[in-house]
Amino acid sequence: MSQPSAPEIHITSSTLLLPALRGWELYLQDQGRSPYTIKAFLGDLQLFASYLPPDRTIGSINTRDINQFLSWLQTGRGISCSPKSLARRITSIKSFFRWLHQHGRISGDPAEKVLQQSVLSPLPDVLTLDEQDLVIKAAEGKKILPKPDSRPYTLLLLLLQTGIKKGECLSLRTNHINMNDPKGPFIYIRYTNPQNRYKERKIPLTLEWLSTYEQYANEYKITDEVFPWSPRRLEYLLEDIGQSVGLQKHLSFDMCRWTCSLNDWNSGMERDALRQKLGVSKIQWREISLKLRQLAGDDQSS
Repeated sequence: MSQPSAPEIHITSSTLLLPALRGWELYLQDQGRSPYTIKAFLGDLQLFASYLPPDRTIGSINTRDINQFLSWLQTGRGISCSPKSLARRITSIKSFFRWLHQHGRISGDPAEKVLQQSVLSPLPDVLTLDEQDLVIKAAEGKKILPKPDSRPYTLLLLLLQTGIKKGECLSLRTNHINMNDPKGPFIYIRYTNPQNRYKERKIPLTLEWLSTYEQYANEYKITDEVFPWSPRRLEYLLEDIGQSVGLQKHLSFDMCRWTCSLNDWNSGMERDALRQKLGVSKIQWREISLKLRQLAGDDQSS
């Protein structure tokens, strides 16, 4: 049976807040949390520690202390605290004290009754059906210029049909494209980090895309990376398509992903199948599905 790490062993209700944070940091690292998440959590709790008297122990902190801190963030600090930042700081505090309580370092959880504030980011921009036709035709037209370039059409069509993210697009390899499956062609989205294995999935491809991909692969001698260019170069290809037709919106990977998702939603795709196509967790799907309902003008629950 594994033993708890030393920082956990020495944390008691009499431990000051900052030393306890060091034990939590090691725990988060052991759990494989991303460095960005750990940095954000610690920053939130360090701000909380700076608000409290330096001699406050973790066992003496109560719900009133936390609520007063949250009120100070909103009205007394003199620095704007956005709803999104406030919601994240509440999450950080709840996570920390839940960990202390579950590991027996404090007798009760003072953050348990603190109200969580959920914040939805603004609705994303999507392409209308007319705008989709416009940019697709513009991208296709680049294939027959005096100096033909099949990259824009190959990239745009893939994004609008599959909804993959920029990082997933950059990670695509030629052996991730299966053209010979009896059920139809597909791309396999893969991740090297075991923590992201739930995002791995197969997404069907159309024969239309395969046709342009073969032309593109021959034109650019594609043998390993499907898109062997920098992220900025691929972003520019999309931006150039939008600018060439006078699109007022900023054509991007994210816009294509949301447009694909909305197309699938409006087509009646089974909701969990759409979630799996996007490679998102059930928790992430709650906000995404709410936004799709709003974008589609659908007030019914998924």
